[in-house]
Amino acid sequence: MNRAALHQISYGVYIVTSGKDGKFNGQIANSIVQVTSRPATLAICINKENYTHALIRESGKFVVSILSEAAPMAFIGLFGFKSGRDVDKLKGVKSKTGATGVPIVLDHALGFIEAEVAGELDGGTHTIFLGNVVEADLAGEGTPMTYAYYQNVKGGKSPKSAPTYEADAAAAKPKAPAAARYVCSICGYVYDPAEGDPDNGIAAGTRFEDVPDSWTCPVCGAEKKMFEVDR
Repeated sequence: MNRAALHQISYGVYIVTSGKDGKFNGQIANSIVQVTSRPATLAICINKENYTHALIRESGKFVVSILSEAAPMAFIGLFGFKSGRDVDKLKGVKSKTGATGVPIVLDHALGFIEAEVAGELDGGTHTIFLGNVVEADLAGEGTPMTYAYYQNVKGGKSPKSAPTYEADAAAAKPKAPAAARYVCSICGYVYDPAEGDPDNGIAAGTRFEDVPDSWTCPVCGAEKKMFEVDR
């Protein structure tokens, strides 16, 4: 099987929130599609080990926030590389309670869709939840972030719980000379001196050795010492 064909499938970058009775969480998801128009129905794919998965099962509800290309990597890292069992991801994040009672993430969001679970399909490591849309609205202006933009422009990586994780590894870009780039041992983010980290004040052309020790991974927040030479 030529997995390169799978790499041609388009994805977006979204935050899925769920929960009830004061227990709420959110996570990054890329496998979300509109299944039907009338009635409006969504299908989302969530890893069974994720805290959000348990909350969707318990509440029967979820919200999808559509992220803008302008969303910073640290924001994506909060929802994509940290566990809601350990961190209150919604603390300090702009949100509002919608028709389902589930928090709607508004920071860096272009719009949101609220849904009630109508069914599910076992996908092995993941569950595909089918949701009837009960409310939707726009929340901001900009361009929706695609998964390709997240990878190719933002330099982002997928967590191991993502449905496309293995495909990411197979489709990895050719690597630069050994000493040129450094990779985060926690999330796989690659620091490329040619690009720097402008969002966090590191100009393009800055060698990793010259990056301040106080700098942290823009995706998962790991300390600089957690980076290794990308061989």
